[in-house]
Amino acid sequence: MEIPRRSVLVAGLGVLATACSGHSSDASAPAGWVAPSRIGIGSYPADPTTARSDPTATGLPSVTLWVPGPGELVPACKVAAVRRVEAGGSGGQTALQVIDAQYGGLLADSASVLVVTRSWSTATGRLTTGGHTYDVRLSRAGASWRVTAVNPSRPGAPATHLTPAARRVLAEDRITLPPAAAADIRSGRVHDSVLTALLTVARTHRPHVSVVRTGHPLHVFGTTRLSDHPQGRAFDTWAIDGQSVVDPRTPRTPVEDYMHAVAAAGSYNVGGPYLLGAAPQWFSDDTHHDHVHAGFTT
Repeated sequence: MEIPRRSVLVAGLGVLATACSGHSSDASAPAGWVAPSRIGIGSYPADPTTARSDPTATGLPSVTLWVPGPGELVPACKVAAVRRVEAGGSGGQTALQVIDAQYGGLLADSASVLVVTRSWSTATGRLTTGGHTYDVRLSRAGASWRVTAVNPSRPGAPATHLTPAARRVLAEDRITLPPAAAADIRSGRVHDSVLTALLTVARTHRPHVSVVRTGHPLHVFGTTRLSDHPQGRAFDTWAIDGQSVVDPRTPRTPVEDYMHAVAAAGSYNVGGPYLLGAAPQWFSDDTHHDHVHAGFTT
């Protein structure tokens, strides 16, 4: 249950070498995990002048460029990741909206940015919807960040039968799920401990989930330890009751209240922008300044 705590320096900021954590020391892939293929919305509202599509001309909804807000620690890193995904997702018959961009890991000269999206297509002659979460890998050279890989989420086919908890989460209007997270749950590969915890915290909060199982690094970034996410034993929350975790205008109290609620719902490993106690129950680092992580043992 060791939480990585190596402190490094990025652009003058103390950035801890961590990602959303997992407790397993087994470096092999979990059952049911599909290796991502390699291909070469916003936490804050974009300025209306950044609109990129005309719905009257294409039949697609208008989408906006994601822009970093004042709470971002290394905004250039996220912008580089998001622009690559945006460039590949919108065209004559497609449109892509970035819902959120959060760190999957941040080191001195490399990073993982998880770009959460919703997408639309008219390629079949009718409007269809979807969306992926992309694990975008980057390397730093001086003050610039360069994309080295883009790995899309691959949740797998929907399960024939879902547990009652899975069906309830998918139907719960107090829980906001992006397309990839909803597909993860429909795949039947997310543990009920995660789902019941989400239902529990939704009684008192309205969580906006960013990542559940796929679209997250297989290992805790910078280590060989498996993350809880690909094993279906974790979820991340980027906004609580309509307030973004990374936004400096969001008061500390509701974020701490939510972190306590997640721990009370059964999470053994809660991380976020504030350190609320000792490891392994609690941890905080720069990777998790923009979301709340909740991990589960089963």
